[in-house]
Amino acid sequence: QVQLVESGGGLVQTGGSLTLSCAASGRTFSAYAMGWFRQAPGTEREFVAAITMSGGSTAYADFVKGRFTISRDNAKNTLSLRMNSLEPEDTAVYYCAARWAVYSTRPQSYNYWGQGTQVTVSS
Repeated sequence: QVQLVESGGGLVQTGGSLTLSCAASGRTFSAYAMGWFRQAPGTEREFVAAITMSGGSTAYADFVKGRFTISRDNAKNTLSLRMNSLEPEDTAVYYCAARWAVYSTRPQSYNYWGQGTQVTVSS
């Protein structure tokens, strides 16, 4: 029902910035709450940020708050994550995800996932 494709990952130095994007298919993007999650090798997938259907409210994990900004453009069916002051600990595969109506911090509650994009921060 919803297809998601992430882009914008890459290799940056400590303190650098990246903007990740997620393109969604269809014409009902505004009916879904969206989230960003990340997963490093040998770890569980963890919550990064989430945003409501309209974009009016956001939520962030403690370890990224003040550095990352989540946003959406419902007219263009896109979700973004602006990442500033990146640290080596931010190295992971980043995924966008969608669920109907209300956002969640639990990855198990999301129905649709993109393929992920790699972010690597060098020391």
